[in-house]
Amino acid sequence: MMRGSSAGAFLIPRYRSLAVCAVFLAWTPGRAADPAASPVLQAMQAELERSMQKLKTQPVPPYFLSYEITETHSVHVAAAFGRLTSSSENRYRQLDIDLRVGDYTMDNTREIRGGMPANPYAGYANITVPIENDPDAIRGVLWYHTDERYKRALEQFTKVKTNVQVKVAQEDQSSDFSREEAQQHTEPPVDIQVDRRVWEDKLRNYTAPFAQYTRIYDATATLMASAETRWYVNTEGTRIQVSEPAWHLFVIAYTKADDGMELPLYESFFGFSEKDLPDDATVLQAVNGMIHKLEALRVAPLTDPYTGPAILSGRASGVFFHEIFGHRVEGQRQKQANDAQTFKKKVNEQVLPKDFSVHFDPTTRRMADTDLAGFYLYDNQGVKARRVDVVQNGVLKTFLMSRTPIEGFPQSNGHGRKQVGLSPVARQSNLIVDVAPSAAQADLKTLLIAEVKKQGLPFGLYFEDIQGGFTFTGRTIPNAFNVLPLVVYRIYPDGREELVRGVDLIGTPLTTFSKIAAADRKLAVFNGICGAESGGVPVSAVSPGILVSQIEVQKKTKSQERPPVLPAPFEDK
Repeated sequence: MMRGSSAGAFLIPRYRSLAVCAVFLAWTPGRAADPAASPVLQAMQAELERSMQKLKTQPVPPYFLSYEITETHSVHVAAAFGRLTSSSENRYRQLDIDLRVGDYTMDNTREIRGGMPANPYAGYANITVPIENDPDAIRGVLWYHTDERYKRALEQFTKVKTNVQVKVAQEDQSSDFSREEAQQHTEPPVDIQVDRRVWEDKLRNYTAPFAQYTRIYDATATLMASAETRWYVNTEGTRIQVSEPAWHLFVIAYTKADDGMELPLYESFFGFSEKDLPDDATVLQAVNGMIHKLEALRVAPLTDPYTGPAILSGRASGVFFHEIFGHRVEGQRQKQANDAQTFKKKVNEQVLPKDFSVHFDPTTRRMADTDLAGFYLYDNQGVKARRVDVVQNGVLKTFLMSRTPIEGFPQSNGHGRKQVGLSPVARQSNLIVDVAPSAAQADLKTLLIAEVKKQGLPFGLYFEDIQGGFTFTGRTIPNAFNVLPLVVYRIYPDGREELVRGVDLIGTPLTTFSKIAAADRKLAVFNGICGAESGGVPVSAVSPGILVSQIEVQKKTKSQERPPVLPAPFEDK
């Protein structure tokens, strides 16, 4: 997913009197140290109190300040065609600061309306913090960058006040920041222990079979294991220390058709511990399946642009809902002047079939026998994670909220998220599609064939697997989506299935939602990384397969380069 006016998918700003009041009401100096907290958290709390004590003497003091330090211990191992390509281990810490001047009603973060859209990554800050628990060293970094951030906030607040005076009244009159309850949560840090030699051998083994096929031009397996610990403090009294491991295993390969089209396939596995990853036999079985499917895709016929009925498998449906629905219910998009605000005026209106409900729940750790990458306990603004029922029986009820209020929704619901170095906004977590049991179908293929015959079409489509997608949510670019399939079949009226290639699933959200006809009973999980204006965040989508009575596909982009002219060096061995 890409940015504000566009969001992409998986893959791999009133008043000083109130501001001064807010500082004193929200900030309580000299709080007792938590004996379970790490030296990092204690250093952050001490410097937070000192900074606010000093800055409150300034003509325009901050009304809010937060620090977040993220430590990442990561191990990366990769192999290709049976040989090791990289093996490394790293540990680093980064600092994020949110400093606000003005007050909760209007502060320095308010959108500057008019002119060119802001670069979403212009505010990226890579502030490294010592990985040793030296309080003075940590506080030295906090001090310098707090001073720098305060000066920048003053400049930006001047621009905000000018913009408010010269532009028309803002349509959404909600505040710029929400007041939230202070949270206290401290859990012990966790770490990962990775035997790299074992995993180096595993990845060699996983990729060796690809070397027997000269028309597979890239084949890699990658292990990315990490432990992330976050420390967060703010002037409202929140103190959080959370820690979570993550293990990702990817197998990626591609071939090329004679017409130049590149044809990739992916297998990915995710878990919160090493034991949650599959055994060698399961991975090698997946590799063997990839090889045979790549060979078939290389010679599969192209499909021309088409409109008609289609089945989306559970994984494909998950990405479909993430792209065309999930981004459009992220709260700040209902407030941004350049956003299309697809659902802003549709609260308490039906937006999906009445048998469909959609909720987001970052506190759900596992579903359908799969760990969910979008799990977390507290967001990046110190707000406790919680389940959010966005659609109930087809009716839109609410939005995903960070601490940026919108009209009718003044509070966060724990979805303020970001990549380290960027500012949090409302983002998706674990998207879960629920279908009423009485409406779930045992066999969507039979329904698809009936729909094909009803519409007098030669075939329907089945999207078995998908790599991701992207969507545009702005006003200046067509408000559309593009989902990127990997494996697609034609299904003919007699039930015959034919593997095809060369199509992308496209459309516009409101029209497409109106065409959802049925769902099956097989939940599937898509774990991935979602990229938008606050960077890449881990997300999951859980959905049954669905039948859509009318979709549209367009031709996929393709390279004009021929397959290799020279034979592979090992082809004659």
